[in-house]
Amino acid sequence: MNPDTVQIADRAIGPACPPFVIAEMSGNHNQSLERAFEIVDAAAAAGAHAIKLQTYTADTMTLDVDRDEFRILDSGSLWHGRHLHELYEEAHTPWDWHSPIFERAQQRGMIAFSSPFDESAIEFLESLNAPAYKIASFELTDLRLIATAARTGKPLVMSTGMASLAEIQHAVDCARQHGCQQIVLLKCTSTYPATPESTNLRTIPHLRDCFQTQVGLSDHTAGVGAAVAAVALGATVIEKHFTLSRADGGVDSAFSLEPDELKALVVESERAWQAMGEIQYGATGDQQKSLMFRRSIFISADVAAGEVVQPSHIRIIRPGHGLAPSLWDRVCGRTASRDLKRGEPTDWDMFV
Repeated sequence: MNPDTVQIADRAIGPACPPFVIAEMSGNHNQSLERAFEIVDAAAAAGAHAIKLQTYTADTMTLDVDRDEFRILDSGSLWHGRHLHELYEEAHTPWDWHSPIFERAQQRGMIAFSSPFDESAIEFLESLNAPAYKIASFELTDLRLIATAARTGKPLVMSTGMASLAEIQHAVDCARQHGCQQIVLLKCTSTYPATPESTNLRTIPHLRDCFQTQVGLSDHTAGVGAAVAAVALGATVIEKHFTLSRADGGVDSAFSLEPDELKALVVESERAWQAMGEIQYGATGDQQKSLMFRRSIFISADVAAGEVVQPSHIRIIRPGHGLAPSLWDRVCGRTASRDLKRGEPTDWDMFV
């Protein structure tokens, strides 16, 4: 295995490959399996490389207790006032849907995998031969979960929202100690939606250099600008929540891409990757053909043989078939070796 590459199913992830684009379904199925299938189909049609689910139940996530600790009290939250158990019951993907969704993705040429939220979810996903595991930002400090996922030998994609460097180090060390060497760390801002100002993409190369892993972006901003910019900073994975239409509602719809936007993300992130190239100066490749359109020195008035060339006899103009403009002072004052006609490009054979 190339240390600069992570392999998920048949897809290589790394700087030499186009960005790996993950469409996160989350709760956007709105508790309809048919809608979940439509999301898979739309993600495939848009060119996404993977569809990702979330594997939990309300009871594996929290307690059904009527206390303020179990309610979202932040007035600025999309889910203000919601009880956690109720919210997770609405948002979860029924476990008996996972297999048909995985099969649908495979039929559409996409990879399917999931975020497990406890050990029982990993055991279940192993029965489906999930090719990788995603550790969500809120679970990054759950080292028991990371250890269990790492012991499967599958690649781990870990989001780092809210995490300190020390917490990320603990998570990476835990994964490696339990057998996982293929790790992708995703820069993430754990607000929903996130603002561009809070996204801090310059963290991406720092993550890569600190932990010697592949890096990417789990993006909750509107549009595709932040994700495309992340590619220029070294992101090899882009994850975005995805829905058929934000107008349809749902727990995650407000910060999810629609099909045309996902298609634009796939296209533009690959263009950004292609444009990265390498450090290069001068005219190479197709640029060679453009050299002729530079300026050069041309005869602009007839000059008789034996006559000294004056500034009034020459001009710096396009195209670039004559001597370079930097040679102007060396051409002026030369003697014509023959009759020179207006419109001729200069060359040294013209002069003695």
